[in-house]
Amino acid sequence: MNGYLVPANAKRGTLIFNIFRPFDLIMFGTGMAVTLLLLVLVDSNNTIMILLSCLPVGVTGLLVIPIPNYHNVLCAIQSIFRFFTERRNYIWRGWCFYEKFGNDKK
Repeated sequence: MNGYLVPANAKRGTLIFNIFRPFDLIMFGTGMAVTLLLLVLVDSNNTIMILLSCLPVGVTGLLVIPIPNYHNVLCAIQSIFRFFTERRNYIWRGWCFYEKFGNDKK
């Protein structure tokens, strides 16, 4: 059984290459540009500096990887952040609600 909650073709028409949003490609392109600039400017004899120079493309690449039930890792992180920071208003419809209206009718 498939683990996806939405149909596979739900948003295919609005995405670039049927996978990426424009923001995803801009972010990944910026990460690639920063990495290339750092690779040109950093001394190539130091392995740690080369690995640190490749970090922007690695991080942005991980953020735009598609995952199930979300568009990509960035969308999942945004949803988690919104869940913990935004105010949620729960409407209680339990026994207190029915008891309140039950007493008014008597």
